Amino acid sequence: MQKILTASPEMLTLMLYNGGIRFINEGIKFINEKNCIKSNKALLRAQDIMIEFMATLNMDYDIARQLYPLYNYIYRILIEGNMKNNTAKLEEAKTLLTELRDTWHEAMKIAGKEKNDNNH
Repeated sequence: MQKILTASPEMLTLMLYNGGIRFINEGIKFINEKNCIKSNKALLRAQDIMIEFMATLNMDYDIARQLYPLYNYIYRILIEGNMKNNTAKLEEAKTLLTELRDTWHEAMKIAGKEKNDNNH
């Protein structure tokens, strides 16, 4: 909990990406174990994360207008994967979310390096 309260907005975004990926993995695992209640619960949490991403985008920026349809697509395939226990759809959502997370993490590293270079 303390980690969340003291995290920068950039770190919170990374934590949300990681959480979404973790919940999708749990959903897939529980589908494979034929545990519909637990898979639904995990996948609803992943869907909530996608709603959070879409709700917090600042549409004043081009990148936000580009991310919104992608977030919405991931959200829709999460719903479909959840409703139909379709692990292929969930794997697609996980792949897209992982790519977004990795790109975000790389951007954080570059921004951090630039910030450090400007302070010296």
